[in-house]
Amino acid sequence: MWRTSAAVLLCLLLATPARAQSPRIEVTKLSIEGVNAVKTGELKRALATGASSWLPWGKQRYFNRTQFEADLKRGRVFYADRGYPDAQVVSFDLDLNEKQDAIAITLVIHEGPPVIVQEIHYSGFEALPEAHFDRMKRDAPLKAGLPRDRAALQMTRERALDELRDHGYPDASVRAREAQAGDARKVAVTFEATPATLARFGEIEVAGNTSVSDEVVRRHLTFQPGRMFRLGQMQESQRRLYGLELFEFVNVDAVEPEEGAAAREQVPVRVTVTEGKHRKLNVGVGYGSEEKARTEANWRHVNFFGGARTAGIEARWSSLDRGVRLNFQQPYLFSPRVTLSASAEAWYTREPAFSLDTSGGRITVQRRFSMGGPRSTSPSVTTLSGSVVYNRESYTIANELLEDLTRRDEIIALKLDPRTGAGRGTVSALDVDYTRNTTENVLDARRGYIATAHYEEAGTWMGGDYAYREVTLEGRHYFAAFDRFVWANRLKVGSIAGPGDVQNLAPFFKRYFLGGSSSLRGWGRFQVGPLSGSGLPLGGHSMLEASSEFRIPVWGHLSLVLFGEAGNVWSDPWEIDPGDLRFDVGSGLRYHTPIGPIRFDVGYQINPIEGLLVKGKQQPRRFRLHFSVGQAF
Repeated sequence: MWRTSAAVLLCLLLATPARAQSPRIEVTKLSIEGVNAVKTGELKRALATGASSWLPWGKQRYFNRTQFEADLKRGRVFYADRGYPDAQVVSFDLDLNEKQDAIAITLVIHEGPPVIVQEIHYSGFEALPEAHFDRMKRDAPLKAGLPRDRAALQMTRERALDELRDHGYPDASVRAREAQAGDARKVAVTFEATPATLARFGEIEVAGNTSVSDEVVRRHLTFQPGRMFRLGQMQESQRRLYGLELFEFVNVDAVEPEEGAAAREQVPVRVTVTEGKHRKLNVGVGYGSEEKARTEANWRHVNFFGGARTAGIEARWSSLDRGVRLNFQQPYLFSPRVTLSASAEAWYTREPAFSLDTSGGRITVQRRFSMGGPRSTSPSVTTLSGSVVYNRESYTIANELLEDLTRRDEIIALKLDPRTGAGRGTVSALDVDYTRNTTENVLDARRGYIATAHYEEAGTWMGGDYAYREVTLEGRHYFAAFDRFVWANRLKVGSIAGPGDVQNLAPFFKRYFLGGSSSLRGWGRFQVGPLSGSGLPLGGHSMLEASSEFRIPVWGHLSLVLFGEAGNVWSDPWEIDPGDLRFDVGSGLRYHTPIGPIRFDVGYQINPIEGLLVKGKQQPRRFRLHFSVGQAF
């Protein structure tokens, strides 16, 4: 049991008069010693008694005897739930200051031996496919050889139940039974399943919709009456309906049978929705070290002429880019998994090496392959899309590049005016994109991975003034350690080439540059790449970039990041030399907000680029400062 000694109770009694003299006694420190099996922070969060923040504007905490006595019970339950039923307080100290208005509390705990899960058995799961059954056991939170954790046991039972419900057994039940295994400190856990009757989806009822038709709701469901009942399909349908942005609330659930009713072979489903506003306006302002001040506005109609079609207009202004873009999306094209979208834009981009005016648009067809299982597993989404692009491009390279006479022939070959550096032409291209995402939050991922592949071909049989092929591959992986630290990694490679013997003459604005707030942070934007004779980055036709960073919580919404990066850009297509890389290291701070983390990074160059000019001068320092919103990757 979680016990206190007579001396502890005496200390509490002695503290009472002091508390009567002073309305409140501030808790300046709460220390817990002897904690090894659990996380001290989690134990402290389970207690009502806590220490005041050391920050002047932080929360102040005060001693409350009633809460403190209740905390002794909370601590006992906390440890018992994690497999340590004999944890106890072996000593205790309440240290009042001279004024008797502040107190430091120290607990010393003896955790005692744990109750170990010796064996885990499953019975009654023959209805599951073998591969799914094996995966369920492998991914179960409850593990043999570890202390019996009640939360892990309950999660394992719920996942097993959801797995049965995802394979046609909505009325299944799973019971967790514990038995002694050898001695009192070892238990064997058996999960006993009763699948009940194999069932199919029955009638579908739609409720709560007013201006959105039943047909729109039904065609975005991934199941139909008569098909085998699957819990994952109901959850995927709920996510899809939320994704339409038509509804503030969506619930897709099986209708519960009447008490005492016979096992069901048909399961009716009720889809309950609450409609939101169909016209949405968002206006935002911000600041970043690269784009400086920015402002943007977005207006959308999410039920444009009915059918859950979306139409909108967005405008943006910053020192890097500005323009207007029109968007349209048809969410249902022969299937709820296929969408058609179109956009048209007039956009201006200003980079250190060039400025670009783009006017045109694209049409995209996207197929979504969702693999959302039962609610206790993380959903994964895979998409494959194809786009037809038609843009008129007008661009000018930086004046400093024109002054490099050694590049005159290349400038002419790129169809640029050698006097002004200006060029214009039409890009007619076909894009193919593949994405697989298993993360829960793209803006601030903690676990899972994102894999993307991009292929773009312009010119040749599609016409246009530019001809090239581009391939880029990128992988990101996120690993959460101890439920607090995140180890994030990224690898990206790409190459672009023109046709035949002019393969290194793809349009200048398509060249690769590295460096900036999200790429090799030891350098500024577009500062990594092959140099001209005068020391200016020219960009290249092949690139490789690798990043690794540790994200460490510090206090509240504040976290620390340590990162290391490597990468480079090469002049020729398909030329990637891992022995010729630029390296940087650095650290940063993140403050997490509802719109994403606010980011401040400092990057330091390990091997500076010799001869690099920054604003016409030799780079004065080996570090760069970056400020932005969102993680670097």
